[in-house]
Amino acid sequence: MSFFLESFVAACRLAWSLDPELLRVVQVSLTTSCLATALASLVGVPAGFAIAHSRMPGKRLVVTLLNTLLALPTVVIGLFVYVFISRRGIFGPLDLLYTQQAMIIGQFILIAPLVTALTIAAVSRVDARYRKTARTLGAGDWQTALVVLREGRFGIGAAVISAFGRVISEIGISMMLGGNIKGFTRTMTTAMALEYDKGSFTLAVALGLVLMAISLGVNILFNLIQGRSGR
Repeated sequence: MSFFLESFVAACRLAWSLDPELLRVVQVSLTTSCLATALASLVGVPAGFAIAHSRMPGKRLVVTLLNTLLALPTVVIGLFVYVFISRRGIFGPLDLLYTQQAMIIGQFILIAPLVTALTIAAVSRVDARYRKTARTLGAGDWQTALVVLREGRFGIGAAVISAFGRVISEIGISMMLGGNIKGFTRTMTTAMALEYDKGSFTLAVALGLVLMAISLGVNILFNLIQGRSGR
């Protein structure tokens, strides 16, 4: 117990002192995670909306496939992308392996199905009367779509936040595609794993505290926005 308390106190001091190495690791994590989440949202939200309101054949199969992809291990995605961007892969000449771009690609593949599936769920729960009312008032396709999106905005927002939480805490993709290079592709999770292997828990605990603080801050911000919009 004393060992844990000592590590916890030392970690708090390290985080409070704004250690340059810690800040760099946090910066890499936030950069890759935010970009991957933004790209997944730009693709997943429109795709989820289109699937939710389409009458295409095989719609249930598509939804089932998306739900299946939610359980896809990060190591499998890392291996899949590695095959394509390694030197012997199709995209080998682009030199993407062990870069932040490679991590973003892998993370995008990880959370795009999540954003899409949760958007489908959020849009499907919107009362059909909103769409009918908008049509009755003369709204066009785009205006009707905006009405539905507005009513499902909290569910869609929750989907984006869930995707961000999923991607900022993953380790398999970052390790396999980023290589855990200090100052370049080392994220909070890969740094925590490295420090644990070295038997140095201070930085690992400090990064864990920062990771929890970021997740808490994002959820508090979302709840505040939801509370103000609900008034």
